[in-house]
Amino acid sequence: MEPVPSAPSPHRSAAAAFLRRIAWVALAVVWGWWLVFGIPRVQAGSPRGRMAVASESALATREALDQMTRGGNAIDAAVTAALVGGVTSPTSSGLGGGGFALVWLAADRRPYLIDFRETAPRGIAPAAFERRPLPDEQRAQLTGVPGEVRGLWELHKKLGKLPWKDVVSPAARIARQGYAVGPHLASMLSQVRGKLPLDPGLRQIFYSSGHPAAIGTLVRNADLAKTLDRIAAEGPSAFYEGEVADRIVSACAAAGGAITADELKRYRSVERKPLRVRWEGYDIYTMPPPSAGGLMLAETLGMFSKAELERLGLQSGAYQHLVAEAMRGAIADRMRYLGDPDHQTVDLGRLLDARRLARRRASIALDRTHTMPRFGLEESGTHHLVAADGGGNFVSLTTTVNHVFGAKLTAGDTGVVLNDELDDFTASAEVAPFGMSVSPNRPRPGARPVSSMTPTIVVQQGRAVLALGGSGGTAIATNVTQVTLSRLVFATDPQDAVAVPRFYVPTRQATIWLERGAERTLVDDLESRGEIVGTTPFTKSAVQLVALQQGFKVPAADPRKHGVALAR
Repeated sequence: MEPVPSAPSPHRSAAAAFLRRIAWVALAVVWGWWLVFGIPRVQAGSPRGRMAVASESALATREALDQMTRGGNAIDAAVTAALVGGVTSPTSSGLGGGGFALVWLAADRRPYLIDFRETAPRGIAPAAFERRPLPDEQRAQLTGVPGEVRGLWELHKKLGKLPWKDVVSPAARIARQGYAVGPHLASMLSQVRGKLPLDPGLRQIFYSSGHPAAIGTLVRNADLAKTLDRIAAEGPSAFYEGEVADRIVSACAAAGGAITADELKRYRSVERKPLRVRWEGYDIYTMPPPSAGGLMLAETLGMFSKAELERLGLQSGAYQHLVAEAMRGAIADRMRYLGDPDHQTVDLGRLLDARRLARRRASIALDRTHTMPRFGLEESGTHHLVAADGGGNFVSLTTTVNHVFGAKLTAGDTGVVLNDELDDFTASAEVAPFGMSVSPNRPRPGARPVSSMTPTIVVQQGRAVLALGGSGGTAIATNVTQVTLSRLVFATDPQDAVAVPRFYVPTRQATIWLERGAERTLVDDLESRGEIVGTTPFTKSAVQLVALQQGFKVPAADPRKHGVALAR
């Protein structure tokens, strides 16, 4: 007979269990810090290679680069990065959101663009948009039909190389095994603490201890992993039909939303023709409506020559003032003319006519500032990533759920965080200062709200030499415009281009915002030109890019959101 072991002391068992918990927590923290900080980052003059990725997530960047190492192309890498980013940066993006992707196809020497922006349901209540902000129990009225899964699927189906399951599986694995909370996510969790509606899914994962998860905390999302597994195996039907779709419909209905199962099933992404600008020997491809970001970039380029901007100097008050004036004109054009092109006629040719831009340029002076009617543009959030492969293909992709955690609503046990993108529709009160009674960006069934997302690719002599884009709501367009000019006019080092201080053109109070810490001499200079100067932290906005230099891909990640860039 086997000897019967004596029962351990309950005190000794409790102590051992406590020590084991401490050991696991310590291991998770150490591993988490390595994942966030141990992966090498690209600095000025840092690694370059045949392939490169820059994103706002360390794991998204690493997994995307691995896909290309395994034989995938930039499209495979971008899809993986977008899905992984939705897991590790859920305050910014995810399966419940949507976005835009711009691709440069090297072999064909042509761009490809896909719009997977969210759409308004048929049951949208336009009157509610005049009463914003909505109460928490009605917040799903701002939720549009998600486009991310369909858009990424279509992008991959058309241009990817690896099997679909292979590009989705890294995101499922990371959701299941866990990931370390990074600095930006930790900051966002702290900022919205106490402001989040008590959604059980968000609370259980990110506030399980009653406090926001701190940097290095290991977070798992088993529900999201299961949803991603199904999408990997079945494609978009696993999301737009069946149990996941039912959970989305139920969650929206419970919070005042109107999305139906039929609308989910019928959602389609849209291939669009990129907005093209020829400037100083470059072909710049950027986002047309329903984005307003491409219009700002195009109008700014159309108003200045490279020589004029060079003479002013990148960080001078004169330079910032003139570029800000061009941006103010673009914002006014956004309010007056832009909407979903499938529901609203948008004459880009007229808006970008050289004679019109010349007249606007003639109205701008170095010693005075135009004011514009006060109105609200309240986008935020977003995640931008760039991938470039050894074959010369580039992808610039922006994805978002809009505000922090979107509608702050998860779709039952799916792990899917739903967007609040319909908040980007414009209320009639916001266009009244322009002498208008209705906005071209008004809420309508099936319409896609105007966005600031500005994925952009610059081509020279048939080769992509720069791909970039940004996050941060309405700061996206101003940031992308500034970084594009910095590279094309001043040949700024890629990392410096995304890291140097920027400015923002607000729509209320001040006429220009500088990053905190701006030199007093710059403030005085701008004020002498009639600018009303404010300062703000730029912690929620970032630009990622990949540049081609001497035949190598050089990625750069914005330090403002702790982005990570890698090359091989």
